[in-house]
Amino acid sequence: MESAYWLIAFVVLAGIEAATMALTTVWFAGGAIAAFFVSQAGAGVNAQLTVFVVVSFILLFFTRPWALRHVNRHAVKTNADSLVGRQARVTAEVNNTLGTGCAVVNGQEWTARAEKDEDIYPPDTVVEISAIQGVKLIVKRLQEEQ
Repeated sequence: MESAYWLIAFVVLAGIEAATMALTTVWFAGGAIAAFFVSQAGAGVNAQLTVFVVVSFILLFFTRPWALRHVNRHAVKTNADSLVGRQARVTAEVNNTLGTGCAVVNGQEWTARAEKDEDIYPPDTVVEISAIQGVKLIVKRLQEEQ
């Protein structure tokens, strides 16, 4: 009877993975199918649970890093991450010492800080976005201006 539970767990976990494609439950689905085969061999519940946990974590720790490198590797993490490398126009002086600065990119105004503390960018300067920290753009001089 326990084997039916493992098949149900496998189907549910595989279904969640298919729906989300987040690489979160597929490892446990593998553990459930391994536990199913152990239950078919007549092993007790403790052995089944042990196989489920061990196989799930082996799959998680040894195949997840490979899968993350090769699956969805071209996906942009967030919309904000896609701004890195793009240009923005300074609307309020960017001065890290004074803690001031705003820049507009794609019609949205962001708080902006200079990549180097000694750099100051006056309004209407076009800068390059080098990173995003929280809700702040980290900006630097355009490459052609350096």
